[in-house]
Amino acid sequence: METILSPHSLSPIFHQRPSSSSKTLISPSQPQPRSNSVSLTKPINSTIKIHPSQSLKLPHPKLTSWLSRTHHGLAALALSLALNFCPILPSSSALASEFDVLNDGPPKDSYVVDDAGVLSRVTKSDLKRLLSDLESRKNFHINFVTVRKLTSKADAFEYADQVLEKWYPTIEEGSNKGIVVLVTSQKEGAVTGGPDFIKAVGDTILDATVSENLPVLATDEKYNEAVFSSAKRLVAAIDGLPDPGGPAAKENKRESNFKTKEETEEKRGQFTLVVGGLLVIAFVVPMAQYYAYVSKK
Repeated sequence: METILSPHSLSPIFHQRPSSSSKTLISPSQPQPRSNSVSLTKPINSTIKIHPSQSLKLPHPKLTSWLSRTHHGLAALALSLALNFCPILPSSSALASEFDVLNDGPPKDSYVVDDAGVLSRVTKSDLKRLLSDLESRKNFHINFVTVRKLTSKADAFEYADQVLEKWYPTIEEGSNKGIVVLVTSQKEGAVTGGPDFIKAVGDTILDATVSENLPVLATDEKYNEAVFSSAKRLVAAIDGLPDPGGPAAKENKRESNFKTKEETEEKRGQFTLVVGGLLVIAFVVPMAQYYAYVSKK
């Protein structure tokens, strides 16, 4: 008895193609070929060949554009932070500070060290004319110093004393010298000097100049007027002339935004009248319209 078997019917899941259209006859008495049995039990290893063109996919154009914009934004942010937190070193002409004023010494051709850069040419010229005349007549030398801010000293008085000691280290050199300091950022000033200068001016004029001329006018950013009026006041005191005086401190009175009790009561009465009239109109007008509509029927 013979059995007719087809390779396709034996292993349909392997999708093997028949080698020919002929049929294979297998007899039970004949031993099954070893090669055929091995081929049926042996696992089939299949490999899938992946082409590079299919595995590597290019990013979407929108994604690429978004990444590019993100990179530019991060770069701009880093540059901005670097500029803000890493100060750029200024040039040698812009490095002037309170320390440079001390180290450079007193001015030789003028009576002003305008480190803050707030004085005009006219003011400098007027100061030179006024102070040079005083020095030629009374042998008193006054220097004016303006600085933006102080970092080494607590206030203008300490810095003024430091300038006097640095510029004129001995009593003989600084006895007839006066130093006037104006700090623009703090809106304050100070006057100091040697023993002869303090005695010639007097404590009254010194205190008045420091409390009136320098701070009051500096608060209004009138630096030229503050310096020149202080100079005239000091010169007048040394010459024994009447005190020209200084500006009076302004009282900054702020107007209140709150209404008084009388204004509130008045506004409340007007508001009540308006609201009452609106309520009357809201009730009376619809009722009158309804009455007219009913009467017509």
